[in-house]
Amino acid sequence: MSVAEPRRIVLFRHAKADWPQVADHERPLADRGRRDAPVAGRKLADSGIAFDLALCSTAARTRETWKLAVQELPQRPKTVYEDRLYEASPGELIAVLNETPDDVRNLVLVGHNPGVQGLTDVLAGDTEGDVRQRLDRRGFPTATFAVLTYSGSWKALEPGVATLVDYWAPSE
Repeated sequence: MSVAEPRRIVLFRHAKADWPQVADHERPLADRGRRDAPVAGRKLADSGIAFDLALCSTAARTRETWKLAVQELPQRPKTVYEDRLYEASPGELIAVLNETPDDVRNLVLVGHNPGVQGLTDVLAGDTEGDVRQRLDRRGFPTATFAVLTYSGSWKALEPGVATLVDYWAPSE
């Protein structure tokens, strides 16, 4: 693929987690999270984006979110479980994305806040329609995703180079 063709980056926050007496990394989804994750997966399927790659945090709640969401997609992308996505800052997330092979056109990253919302804000130099207003009004609750477009090599991904084109939250 040419690096001039637009790429789609979907930043997906895990669904609602429970608070049992376990380490934070091992927290499972709450009942609401198990209901919201497939709904988010259906909304991702409705977007028509064919994902080449999914990068998913190794935390239990992100793995469970992705397992439920991906079942709703027409085809399963290759999934890589990445330790560095857990508790990552926007800069650390960009560093991981910079390692993506250029034959990957569309990617979904399943992670955590505040990193996922921060990365959305950092990457989005432009916004289409009312997407930014909706995101600013709602924030980035659990099971929410933002869709950005970007033209260029993954190695050149940096703050301000993408366009925020869509946003969905369970209450939308």
